[in-house]
Amino acid sequence: MIKFAYTILYVNDVEKAISFYEKAFAFNRKFVTPDNDYGELLVGETTLSFASLKLAKENLKDGFVESNLNNKPFGIEIGFTTENVDETLKNALDAGATIVANPKTKPWGQIVAYIRDLDGFLIEICTPMV
Repeated sequence: MIKFAYTILYVNDVEKAISFYEKAFAFNRKFVTPDNDYGELLVGETTLSFASLKLAKENLKDGFVESNLNNKPFGIEIGFTTENVDETLKNALDAGATIVANPKTKPWGQIVAYIRDLDGFLIEICTPMV
């Protein structure tokens, strides 16, 4: 049996990234390594993880595309559901997120907004699908 276990975001500063997600979304920290090069947040059934760019470069010798706010976001997003998109969006913006798209009600009734985190990763904040 295969199970989706985690997503790892390659970030400039693991501690700073984890602190952002704690403040923005009230997630709980699982741990951060003493070297501050890897950390995990408890976000439900899976884990949202962070690795330093330095560690990622050690693991991926041929390189990778770094995420940052100076470039367009990648064609992938992290999605968080909430009953109150406006409040969650405000908390994320207060924590330092950048707005991409204000909340909009989709034809199927779901409310969806988009932000970018401190490292430029795209996040969807939306109501659950009904």
